[in-house]
Amino acid sequence: MADFLPTLPKAQRAFLIGVQTPEMPEGEGEELLAELTELVENLGLSIVRSAFVKLRAPSPALFLGKGKAEEMMALAKEDGAEVIVFDSALSPAQQRNWEELAGMAVIDRQEVILEVFADRAHTREAVLQVALARMEYSLPRLTRAWTHLSRQRGKGSMGGEGETQLEQDRRVVRDRIAHLKQELAQVVRQRGVQRTRRVRVPLPTASIVGYTNAGKSSLLNRLTGSDVLAVDKLFATLDPTTRQLVLPGNQKLLLTDTVGFIRRLPHGLVEAFKATLEEVLVADFLIHVVDITSPHFEKHRATTLSVLAELGAGDRPVVNVFNKVDLADPIEIRAARQAVPDALFVSARTGAGIDALKERCREMIADSLGTVRLLVPHDRYDVVAKLHALGHVQEQEHREEGVLVTGRFPASQSGLLAPFVVKSASARKKARA
Repeated sequence: MADFLPTLPKAQRAFLIGVQTPEMPEGEGEELLAELTELVENLGLSIVRSAFVKLRAPSPALFLGKGKAEEMMALAKEDGAEVIVFDSALSPAQQRNWEELAGMAVIDRQEVILEVFADRAHTREAVLQVALARMEYSLPRLTRAWTHLSRQRGKGSMGGEGETQLEQDRRVVRDRIAHLKQELAQVVRQRGVQRTRRVRVPLPTASIVGYTNAGKSSLLNRLTGSDVLAVDKLFATLDPTTRQLVLPGNQKLLLTDTVGFIRRLPHGLVEAFKATLEEVLVADFLIHVVDITSPHFEKHRATTLSVLAELGAGDRPVVNVFNKVDLADPIEIRAARQAVPDALFVSARTGAGIDALKERCREMIADSLGTVRLLVPHDRYDVVAKLHALGHVQEQEHREEGVLVTGRFPASQSGLLAPFVVKSASARKKARA
């Protein structure tokens, strides 16, 4: 069976339609259309025209009113378009009606995002996640693949040629969806094993989150000296990448880069990528990266926070970071400070503000740990080294009987700490009583 959501030919000429509905804030339709333009360009399609429609109420048959729909179709044909791209989600029936009337392919924002994800997927996990989302999207739209065949009912219980083939394909797609879910469950188990191995040598963890193309991968590279793919494209990174960051005081932190968010992200993709995004659920804190140069940064922040809440990570401690400060003007910086007073301002490209971000990360780790005093014998400098790696050492004093260390360390390290804990005078009296 062929994939029923075929990859679009790169040479196609696209006619884009943006929509502003009464419930949308003023100007949001134009912003989303500009975003759709970038998504479509990332697919390599040539945009012949972008049209914008103010809609009072959606039509069940065509989403737009029949007169406006016919006007859009005429413009698309006049411009020599080969595909019409809708910024709003179309139902399977609306999509089919448009294609029958226009005589060309008609896709919506969800299908464009799925195509972009398919183009970016490389690892087994990402390929599986995209395949599942594409299959779930295509299942109610399979009739599009069989419009050239008869779907007339035959005599008795037998359907026509197209009807029979359509039902066969539906069964195959459902079987494929079930199989993909099983494979993804195995990937989730493998990821759990990897995470368990990390927990055996417990280190604080943080996940980098944010709107797509905010510079998350570039920031990971700047902080850790790694070489994760970082290009000026939407959804350049689909798979989580974890690297170790050494903070001041030799404190170690595991940083995970995650897939970027976008407005109107297809729900199927949110579900499919939970195996990837679940890293944010187990992180000690999140680093929320925002592109300060985007005129829509506040909506980008809101989108990210909304998806995090949907994933169950809305209560995670957050370090707010505005990236690309080297490209920002004073007005943009002032607006960002007013919107998020506690935010840090950095440039992953130049390194500006990176030291302040590292210090904030160290403070976040320290705030989550309990303070304790330890006296470590001189012949156990291996323990002192672990303390620096696993926690936040506030003071260190060399004494005749050993090294006196004051700091904050994870409760999970109680087994390591117990033999060296220095009890207070009150605690000693209580123990003798």
